[in-house]
Amino acid sequence: MADSATRSWTFLSNHGHILVWVSRHPDALIRDIAQAVGVTERATLSILRDLEDDGYLIRVPQGRRTSYLVNARRPFRHPVEANKRVGDLLSLFSRQPGDD
Repeated sequence: MADSATRSWTFLSNHGHILVWVSRHPDALIRDIAQAVGVTERATLSILRDLEDDGYLIRVPQGRRTSYLVNARRPFRHPVEANKRVGDLLSLFSRQPGDD
C-alpha cells in the first residue's frame, strides 16, 4: 500500500478543502486557511473569491477583518451532484466519531 506522502490526489479539490475549512473556522485568517489547505495565500484568495462569486460563501466584513458564512443550501455545480446541497457534504465533515 502506498504511503500517504506519495499519493498525488484527494477526493476534494482545493475549493472543497477551503469550503470545509471555512465552515469550521469562519473567522480564520487567509494565512491560516492557506496553511491548513496547503496552498498559497494568493490561491486561497482566488478560491474564496470563486466561492463567493458563485454564492457558496457570503463575505461578512467585521472592521478590518472578514468572516465568511457558508451558504449550505447551494447545490453542487456538477450535474452528477446537482441534486445535493453543499450542506450535505459539510455535515459529513462535522460529524464526530460514533455519530453513525
